[in-house]
Amino acid sequence: MYKHILLPISFDKERDAARALDVARLLAGQDGKVSLLHVIEQIPGYAISYMPEGYLNEARKAIKAELDELVATLPNAEAHVVDGHSGRTILDWAEAHSPDCIVIASHRPGMQDLLLGSTAAKVVRHANCAVHVIR
Repeated sequence: MYKHILLPISFDKERDAARALDVARLLAGQDGKVSLLHVIEQIPGYAISYMPEGYLNEARKAIKAELDELVATLPNAEAHVVDGHSGRTILDWAEAHSPDCIVIASHRPGMQDLLLGSTAAKVVRHANCAVHVIR
């Protein structure tokens, strides 16, 4: 069993967050800690002007509420919402908080991604701990 699992959560329909959550629950056992992490990608400057006022704050609140619902299903879990580029930010968070495992869901890749989605591939290649990819 792992002591601390990082579980990046994407709410994309192509990624199976529920299965990743189940795997993290299993790998953490009763004593392991699970950190759910959602990365909010930056909206380009030219597009932000088309968003309603307060959109980013409301989106952050909604994401945090969904993560809190998921956290409630795990015995020792916490939720984090951060800004940045998904692959790099997941790796930076992992480096700062030292999980011993990352469980990440990946979409079914196309030829451009070869075997893994781009975020999962980046995490697998550069993480300093074990990585379990769920597809």
